[in-house]
Amino acid sequence: MTAIDPSDELVGAEVSVAAGSLRITPDDLRVINSVDRKRTRGVIAAYVALTKPRIIELLLVTTVPTMILASNGVPSVALVAITLVGGFLAAGGANALNMYLDRDIDALMVRTGHRPLVTGEVSPRGALGFGLVLAMSSVGWFALTTNGLTAALTAAAILMYVVGYTLILKRRTPQNIVWGGAAGCMQILIGWSAVTGSLTWAPAVLFGVVFFWTPPHYWPLSLRFRDDYAAAGVPMLPVVAPLSRVAKEIIGYSWAMVITSLLLVPAGHMSPFFTVATVVLGGMFLREAHGLLRRVRRGDADVRPMRLFHFSISYLSLLFLAVAIDPFLPF
Repeated sequence: MTAIDPSDELVGAEVSVAAGSLRITPDDLRVINSVDRKRTRGVIAAYVALTKPRIIELLLVTTVPTMILASNGVPSVALVAITLVGGFLAAGGANALNMYLDRDIDALMVRTGHRPLVTGEVSPRGALGFGLVLAMSSVGWFALTTNGLTAALTAAAILMYVVGYTLILKRRTPQNIVWGGAAGCMQILIGWSAVTGSLTWAPAVLFGVVFFWTPPHYWPLSLRFRDDYAAAGVPMLPVVAPLSRVAKEIIGYSWAMVITSLLLVPAGHMSPFFTVATVVLGGMFLREAHGLLRRVRRGDADVRPMRLFHFSISYLSLLFLAVAIDPFLPF
């Protein structure tokens, strides 16, 4: 006995009408409506997937703490909502355009083989239009609700990711994620300028933290999926360089990140709490980074790069949590 697919029932109902019954029963209508709802949900889910919502979550983790530091307290709830909506539109639009441009190599990689443009759930034309609408809407949204600087920074972030990273750097240089990752740092400047209408050294330092964090965050993931990138012809550093070099560069960027994070103490007038939190979190990050190099030098069959990848997410979340807590402390 085989399971009955609702779409088979719909076909049956259509055949019944064509055969001359000329009458659709309530059961037929329920089947038709159920199939339509499933198709609609599937289309909506596919377009949401184009925005890469998991990546957007990480971007937004840095935005609210930055706005709290810029306000030296609780920023306007309305302004936070406005900034998050604009940030979602900008990041979602840039991600959709990235998928449109990378649909050829996404089809060659196991990690990206499920994306809507690869599976055919969304057409290239649909993805292009969707991405452009979101991207342009984000710039217009900030221009109308905040200020010109925030709108300009948003436009720059989108261009950096779509043109700078996706079109120019990604397929040409193993340093692609270093400079392309700068687009992901722009949300910090956007959050700060939304509050103050200007930029100072504090958001610049936070920008630097995320800039130096990006390679140690992304290269371990590239190590895990090195064969994928090689098959697609993408020259990620782990594809074109020995493991020892990758691990050493990860350590170099990790040290730069930790040192830069300490610069926020004078730049942002941070408390001893933040200083201690930064030192502890930085020490834990460096331990993980050096641990990766030790496993490479020992020749371990599995150097466990995802340990550092997962910890890097926790590190950034906890560091910005400390940024958010600091303005409320009495010292």
